[in-house]
Amino acid sequence: MRIVLLGPPGAGKGTLADHLKEKYRLAHISTGDMLREENKKDSPLGRELKSIMAKGALVPDELVTKLVQQRFATDPNLKKGFMLDGFPRTVNQAQDLDAILAGLNMPLDFALNLEASFKVLLERLTGRRVCRKCAALYHMTYKPPVKAGVCDVCAGELYQRSDDNEKTIQARMQVYQESTAPIIDYYAKQGKLKKIDANVDAPEVRRAVAAILK
Repeated sequence: MRIVLLGPPGAGKGTLADHLKEKYRLAHISTGDMLREENKKDSPLGRELKSIMAKGALVPDELVTKLVQQRFATDPNLKKGFMLDGFPRTVNQAQDLDAILAGLNMPLDFALNLEASFKVLLERLTGRRVCRKCAALYHMTYKPPVKAGVCDVCAGELYQRSDDNEKTIQARMQVYQESTAPIIDYYAKQGKLKKIDANVDAPEVRRAVAAILK
């Protein structure tokens, strides 16, 4: 199974990805994680990324695509199935991905688009808390810690990300809609787009996805 996960911040892509990893043994390709890992290395690409991030600039399409291409070239486990999270973000990236996968004879099966209302997304994101030590995720309503402000896993301090506020979230949603709408159309024209109602809770989302994947 070869999948792209689409959806705005707060739609539940991370929660769904954890489920798909466990149930279907799919490799999780998160470009955000890959960028952070490469940034730590003293490689030519790592140094280039450090320079870009130090300026607060967006990482260009071609560099992100290069990272993804590198992962496919070096990870034989991806032949067993994978899901991409955070890539593609533009139509150019989607076309590059199709070219990479065509060369490997591993075309995508589906693009799963998690759709949720702004009200639901806002509630999820503003209630989110993260552990400073182990990065475990919590939610003040849906998944509160046993002890307020303390991680259940490592007893680290929980904090709210600086971008999890209403004003920033509105801006992020606008950028997402503008940049991602063409990708949704791109996969719809290929007949690979599957819409998932992400306003509901995680078990219902999992049932909807299971019905598609079987």
